[in-house]
Amino acid sequence: MGIQPDILVLRTERHLDDAMRLKVASFCNVDLECVVQSEDMPSIYEVPVSMQRQGLDAAIMRKIGIPVGETPAMKPWHDFLKKQRNATREVHVALVGKYDLQDAYKSIRESLILAGIYNDVKAKIHFVNSQEITRENIAERLKGMAGVIICPGFGQRGIEGKIIAAEYTRTHDIPTFGICLGMQMMVIEFARNVLGYKDANSAEMDDKTPHNVIDMMEEQKNITEMGGTMRLGAYDCVLVKGSRTYEAYQKTEVSERHRHRYEFNNQYQEEYEKNGMKCVGINPAANLVEIVEIPGKRWYIGTQFHPEYSSTVLHPHPLFMSFIGACLKETPDKDITYMTEQG
Repeated sequence: MGIQPDILVLRTERHLDDAMRLKVASFCNVDLECVVQSEDMPSIYEVPVSMQRQGLDAAIMRKIGIPVGETPAMKPWHDFLKKQRNATREVHVALVGKYDLQDAYKSIRESLILAGIYNDVKAKIHFVNSQEITRENIAERLKGMAGVIICPGFGQRGIEGKIIAAEYTRTHDIPTFGICLGMQMMVIEFARNVLGYKDANSAEMDDKTPHNVIDMMEEQKNITEMGGTMRLGAYDCVLVKGSRTYEAYQKTEVSERHRHRYEFNNQYQEEYEKNGMKCVGINPAANLVEIVEIPGKRWYIGTQFHPEYSSTVLHPHPLFMSFIGACLKETPDKDITYMTEQG
């Protein structure tokens, strides 16, 4: 095809010896030092260190004419890997969602894993299909879980299962984190079972509901292009001091990324607040509710935004850190050990 690479990265399940690399270099007319292997590693986070050890960074710099200086120590990254290797205890977290695919909720999974490592534990994640949840089986489906994530998504499929899960974790005081649609399901569940609006729903799921606790903003209702009604990108959020969310962030103003169409209906805000679900994060420009929490619970927080979008290896998101911390705080070591022994 006329493509002449400067560097080849070979994906391999086992270590390649220099003879194999030399053969590839000769056949492909590439310098031996520029034939790098991406070998299977215990963790994907060890791959950059392996690449550096093989001199990939220096090879790139030489190819583009930049002087090669001292090899970066990457101390924070190595410190993270050390914590990862030393984490032996396990904490079990359920993902309640409808997308039963390997890469579904990948950012949430990684955010939980990172937060677990920084809390010195391994986060063991269990997918629970919300379409299969009933009031009769919810206790069995969430048995042994130290915490529950109610996942984001679009559409009506599986939402009743998420609502049942939100009710179960709220009434059994299990740490719960609802993200985007997950937060909306927590709001709907509270309306139905605490405020007494049995027909409460989101206008997305039932546009005829008399108690549309989740609705579209008035200025968006006349937009016909579906994508045009979405709130996308980063928006500011002001936190209520003293809330559990504020304790996690340790500041009053944050900016978080959104990808959704429907919002908390502010007409019900006073009623929610009076009955124990607090609106602790507000967008200052549009007065939209971004975060709800129930202070009386161990950890029961829902966010309209996606905190997983900004969680990184060196900077795990504070809400995931706080959530995992809450899962551990009320879980004795002996219980964690028991679950580890049982696999």
